[in-house]
Amino acid sequence: MIKTPQQLALMRESGRLLAQVFSMLDGFVAAGRSTLELDSAVETFIRQELKARPASLGQYDYPFSINTSINEVVCHGMPSAKQILKDGDIINIDITLEKDGFIADSSQMYMIGNVTPKARRLVETTFDAMWAGIRLVKPGARLGDIGHAIQHHAQANGYSVVREYCGHGIGRDMHEEPQILHFGRPGTGLELREGMVFTIEPMLNQGSAKVRSLKDGWTVVTRDNSLSAQWEHTVAVTADGFEVLTLQPTA
Repeated sequence: MIKTPQQLALMRESGRLLAQVFSMLDGFVAAGRSTLELDSAVETFIRQELKARPASLGQYDYPFSINTSINEVVCHGMPSAKQILKDGDIINIDITLEKDGFIADSSQMYMIGNVTPKARRLVETTFDAMWAGIRLVKPGARLGDIGHAIQHHAQANGYSVVREYCGHGIGRDMHEEPQILHFGRPGTGLELREGMVFTIEPMLNQGSAKVRSLKDGWTVVTRDNSLSAQWEHTVAVTADGFEVLTLQPTA
């Protein structure tokens, strides 16, 4: 669970490379592209440009390098040649990358063309909810503090928090302990210690928090077909706070 300084350095590099993937996608995701095109572009970029490995490909027999979750899809959306992005869509792209034995995990929302004000507000509020949780990461804080901050921000803005899926420890394996719930009570749960690395990845719905899985065995959608949004970063606990390992460099 606790990463050594050497291990953290390797995770920092994986996170830096993964951030470059999203920088590439910022100029690539657009109306008219299929989600399978996005998957192919990401795999090629990771393998050829970054000399790394798309960690999701083959994990749990998953056949793609990314998840593409559009509109009412909560998570684990599967790329398809028939799924074409169109004006007004919102899409979460979730990517994992492994370099030198260590994995980074991040996801980002993209708003395609002219999205509705309601959709934009959901995307922006979910981003803010993620950061409300991240800002509380420090030694001595508890997991319940993070979950409560996310839940409070979401519900104060009229959104529900998906409970079936959560953040997770990460390192040599994509999913390690502990689980990072996006709801909870302050002062409860595991106490954070320097060297822990985990993801924070809240999923917020416009309507009910209830979800259902499709017949493909992967795709999860809102039960009431309302819009859903998600953001994710890999975060390390430092001596005096936190470090986000998957941040894109600022201009």
